[in-house]
Amino acid sequence: MPIHKTIQRSMVAALCAMLAAPAFAASPVDFSNPAFAQVAGRTSVPVGHSEFCRLNPGECPAYPTVVDVMELTEEHWAQLVAINNEFNSSIVPVSDQDYYQMAEYWTYPAGYGDCEDIALAKRRALIEHGWDPSTLLMAVVRETNGNGHAVLMARTDRGDMVLDNQDGTIRVWGDTPYHFLKRQSQANAAEWVDIVDDRVFMVATK
Repeated sequence: MPIHKTIQRSMVAALCAMLAAPAFAASPVDFSNPAFAQVAGRTSVPVGHSEFCRLNPGECPAYPTVVDVMELTEEHWAQLVAINNEFNSSIVPVSDQDYYQMAEYWTYPAGYGDCEDIALAKRRALIEHGWDPSTLLMAVVRETNGNGHAVLMARTDRGDMVLDNQDGTIRVWGDTPYHFLKRQSQANAAEWVDIVDDRVFMVATK
């Protein structure tokens, strides 16, 4: 079966399960719920993102008002699915070293890009669809093989949803195979905070 059909079917199944679950948007969100990644204090900013903010200061503001979560309505879920699928399928993966001859370079992709570029494009597209920027957070993770990777984390009333260019299925952060290291601050897009990820992983060895 073609992979895009498999991805689409898995997304439809996930959407049905999501919408069948009891909504709690009308009640205060319990951020101690494991569906939400816990954070600690401020931490170092990835070099690539620091340079991205220097070149694009309007993309990295401090927010006068922070929206804790977006309500995961049927419309918002459909936007996550559509945008995740659009950029996963339309951007050709290529490393910064191969494309820019640089170890790390964060930018919006023009047909080609790596994980952080694709995540940035998804973030911008969701903001254009009305998502509050303070709920869309770039995050840095470690794969089971030890490699670094970047994803987009969308904070919703159902938990922190991860949009990943390596996986067509949108998952709650704790259901991904990654160790989460840090993410953007919700209060300031130029600042980052540590993520407390106490899950136990087995690191692959050769």
